[in-house]
Amino acid sequence: MSEQRVLFHTKEHIAYVSLNRPEKHNGLDEQLFKELIATAKHIRTNKSIRAVVLSGKGESFCAGLDFKALSKNPLMVPKFFFKLPWSSANTFQNVAYIWKTLPVPVIGAIHGSCYGGGLQIALGADYRIATPDSKWSVMEVKWGLIPDMSATATLTTLTRYDIAFELTTTGRVFTGQEGFEYGLVSKLSDSPVEDAEKLAGIISQQSPDQTAAAKLLLRKTWKAGPRRSLLWERLIQMRLLGRKNQSIAMKNGLAEKGKEPKPFADRSLF
Repeated sequence: MSEQRVLFHTKEHIAYVSLNRPEKHNGLDEQLFKELIATAKHIRTNKSIRAVVLSGKGESFCAGLDFKALSKNPLMVPKFFFKLPWSSANTFQNVAYIWKTLPVPVIGAIHGSCYGGGLQIALGADYRIATPDSKWSVMEVKWGLIPDMSATATLTTLTRYDIAFELTTTGRVFTGQEGFEYGLVSKLSDSPVEDAEKLAGIISQQSPDQTAAAKLLLRKTWKAGPRRSLLWERLIQMRLLGRKNQSIAMKNGLAEKGKEPKPFADRSLF
């Protein structure tokens, strides 16, 4: 039986997801694709999870697609490239963008190599904490390809057109420090997993319904015009008002100083 490609456990409402193919710098093969997507789907249905820390075991976060594994499995590309009629994304795109569509925040902890598909998975996170010396690249140009694992839906919201153009057409390797300057890295840290866990801990203390609603609101309205944005504000706020967790938040907010806040219930929205 093949070794588990994704490690998963939960602690105090936080899900820890780790790519687990360290001997290949977490290069993406068919099994890793499938396990990552299955793990994300499990997180979606687990109402007790309030935040996700996404990282990689070994020396790298993810070095991208494992082309040697691909050469041994030539049917993988057509199988993963063509999407189901009712889906908006194929498997290549879904492995990265599914993290963006989860109703809980995903915090990426990046170290070592973050290339190609790995970079696009990282961009699928809501917040990225990286070591200053981590190595990033839109690597697909090396193979004569364009990035096709959802970069057009994530890279374009984080940085300028000219930067995205240069990185996509040269495949230049850049550091986490440069990524921070480009807007692709949210925070620099020598201990990205620890800092990701701290942020996840803060978020997990808030109303999980509010967190899910805030993530959905930003995803639906980011760089949208005011008409669309104001509509989504009204629609999502109506879903929150009067809910159990919203009532708990109100009571906690009005409670006397020093009084122990009432814990929130599991997520009931989205």
